[in-house]
Amino acid sequence: MPVTYRFDREFSLIRTMCTGDVTFAEVVSHFRELERDATLPARLDVLLDLTEMRSVPESDQLRSVAREVEHLQQRLEWGSCAIVASSDVLYGMSRILRVYAEAHFVNSNVFRELEEAERWLASHRSPATR
Repeated sequence: MPVTYRFDREFSLIRTMCTGDVTFAEVVSHFRELERDATLPARLDVLLDLTEMRSVPESDQLRSVAREVEHLQQRLEWGSCAIVASSDVLYGMSRILRVYAEAHFVNSNVFRELEEAERWLASHRSPATR
């Protein structure tokens, strides 16, 4: 599966991993799956790991992803979002995604290393989940 996720319920965190050649249809399918998931907590932080992703999204697809994030706000409150991308092109595209989606998150940032993103998320958790 090119787009997979798992919840860390203790910290209200979703870890989404994109691997290989990810299509836009697969990304939209991921959001539909989240929309149907009755176990989603009321508030959710995001760790989006693109370190194993090979495909590169187009700018208009990133705008659509931001709209999907906004659509899910009908069901949940987004907390912090950390995006991890090691390649230069995906790092740059992730920064564009951050701009498109930043209004929907309490805060967001883009990183090159997973450990750095995890530390940042831990420092931005709400007091209830620290």
